[in-house]
Amino acid sequence: LLLRWRRQRGLWKKVRVAQQRQERSLVKMDMAARSFREQHPSVNMVSILSLRLPELSKKLRDGSLPPEHVFYAYVGKALQIATETNCITEFLQESETQLRKAKPEKPGLLYGVPVSIKDSINCQGHDSTLGFIKNLNKPAAEDSVVVQVLKRQGAIPFVKTNVPQSLISYDCRNLIFGQTYNPLLYTRTPGGSSGGEGALVGGGGSILGIGTDVGGSLRFPAAFCGICALKPTGNRLSKRGILAGVVGQKAVAAAVGPIAKDVDSLALCMRALLCEDMFSLDSTVPPLPFNEEVYSGTQPLRIGYYETDFFTMPSPAMRRAVREVKQMLEDAGHTLVPFELMNVDYAIFNFCLRGMFADGGASFVRKFKGELERSGTGVLFWLLKSPGWLKTVLSWITKPFVRFISFTVDEVWSLHHEIEEFCHEFIAQWKKLNLDVMLCPMLGPALGIGYPAKVSVAVSYTMLYNALDFPAGVVPVTLVTDEDEEELKGYRGYFQDSWDRTLAKAFQGSAGLPVAVQCVALPWQEELCLRLMKEVETL
Repeated sequence: LLLRWRRQRGLWKKVRVAQQRQERSLVKMDMAARSFREQHPSVNMVSILSLRLPELSKKLRDGSLPPEHVFYAYVGKALQIATETNCITEFLQESETQLRKAKPEKPGLLYGVPVSIKDSINCQGHDSTLGFIKNLNKPAAEDSVVVQVLKRQGAIPFVKTNVPQSLISYDCRNLIFGQTYNPLLYTRTPGGSSGGEGALVGGGGSILGIGTDVGGSLRFPAAFCGICALKPTGNRLSKRGILAGVVGQKAVAAAVGPIAKDVDSLALCMRALLCEDMFSLDSTVPPLPFNEEVYSGTQPLRIGYYETDFFTMPSPAMRRAVREVKQMLEDAGHTLVPFELMNVDYAIFNFCLRGMFADGGASFVRKFKGELERSGTGVLFWLLKSPGWLKTVLSWITKPFVRFISFTVDEVWSLHHEIEEFCHEFIAQWKKLNLDVMLCPMLGPALGIGYPAKVSVAVSYTMLYNALDFPAGVVPVTLVTDEDEEELKGYRGYFQDSWDRTLAKAFQGSAGLPVAVQCVALPWQEELCLRLMKEVETL
């Protein structure tokens, strides 16, 4: 007991030191922004913050806007949003050194643009904690490939942002840095696991963020905070130097991608990242430059759509969002074709959850060993830690519950083959209907803080496209109305179990909050996905 007490006291000390470092970061940001304002009182910060990324980057590159003005405008705004939402874990002080570098003869596409970076993406000299105490004071030896490419394109990574412990959650809380709040309504989660990015970009404290997505981790924060995000095909952008929640699993494809206020900003980021530097720094990334012709195309699209996956019942606002966008797209001359989803419950439980935890969850559970708290994972952690016999019993007595029992190598190979077959069948159905892209629901509005841990199965709309490894993005299209709230009183769910009842409560009291739709394309067709997103945004 004494040894345990001493060890825990040591861990709490590490936590306090990290929290003090976070506080010092915010103080440094305050001093830097204040000092700049005092020296340059005539700089119109508001007008700088109102510029969209394409306009801002153009002004930075042609020299009509000094990088210092932009940088300190965003440092000041980021500080404000961090104070309100607790989204920033660390100020990257070397960003000020990078700012002072002379302008190159041929500036990159993101020259002078301040960029926020998710905690799990390595930045040299800084921790990537994943919300674990054991990862504190272990600074990265070098920048991740994506950060290196950003810098070579002239971008200035300036802060790291908060995540849920382990990343396997669509809330945003850990013991070290605490809970991050939604900038639109502080009682709501900003989503996760890229929740710090969602809060900071959604609040206007960053014009461009980089996050990761293994089940909706970019799309949830974007949808919940009323902004846009793109989850590319898993290997379109390099993942070297990026930490994963579950290391080594291949069943569910993780991806790194951008999050921003609008679709053109996402496209500019992809245009900048898909360059020779990306392909030379990581030769496993296919050398596919951004296809401008596809993104800027104007020909009518043939678009598949569905209103529900028949697993997670959509909220009234979700269903209305898809219907309204479908009608607008048809009125604009596009062809909309109903798409019937098959066996989503089987895909989520057997491909996604069993695939991610094919070792019975042993490696995931091991990550929590020696930690003071296990936050954000809810019943999932308890289930993974249960003995095999209990997992088997639970699989018999509950709705198509996944049996988290360790697979043999033969079973893992069989599962991977099954996922491949499912993907081929999905693509065959897509091509039979001669589709270009797909319009789908996106879970929303933002749930109350703590609810994601209670309804982890509600990731069905997003995680499906990680299992398939299709590019998918979200665009906000409407707000929850009083009529939606009234209709929600009749929400029962498809299974009418405790998960469905909890989700109904999580949706309540959301009038005025944003709701998004999801746009999907076939693998490696990010530009076509962005094209549909842009079309939806414009309409």
